[in-house]
Amino acid sequence: MNNKGKFVALGLVLSGAIAGGLLWWTENYAYYEEVSADAVTITATTFDGVADPIPITDFRAIDADTSPLRFRACFTTPISLATMTETYRPYEGATPLNTPGWFDCYDAGDLTEAMEAGTALAFLGEANFTYGFDRIVLITETGRGYAWHQINHCGEAAYEGDPVPADCPPPPEEL
Repeated sequence: MNNKGKFVALGLVLSGAIAGGLLWWTENYAYYEEVSADAVTITATTFDGVADPIPITDFRAIDADTSPLRFRACFTTPISLATMTETYRPYEGATPLNTPGWFDCYDAGDLTEAMEAGTALAFLGEANFTYGFDRIVLITETGRGYAWHQINHCGEAAYEGDPVPADCPPPPEEL
């Protein structure tokens, strides 16, 4: 291989490495912002359909304007899991979403394991807080709480371009 070929190959490898690094940085850091406790109210929806604020401490959260799915929160609540179960709607099909590694209070794998073991339960925080997305609140036996946003059946249909189910509110015109 001549020297020109070596420089071309080196340039391609360096370009790929730089592009990959920028893509990784963008996905993990560029859009996320820490959210203050004053900016978010963590709610749980009662069996009567009221999104009721729950008391929290030790709040830490991230969010991004680029997608409603980027919200994650960690907190502590004095409400027991038994009281939560008696008062608030459970959320079937809750799936904790991954988060950037630097947001270390929230681990989707650990939360999934806790739900499977029955040491944590998911509740509806707020339905359709933005069209097609629900806020999920997960509470553990120890009072640690977590929240994230999850697309619901209304959003899945609307964003696929399908007619929304009868139990869904009408989608906004911009969809």
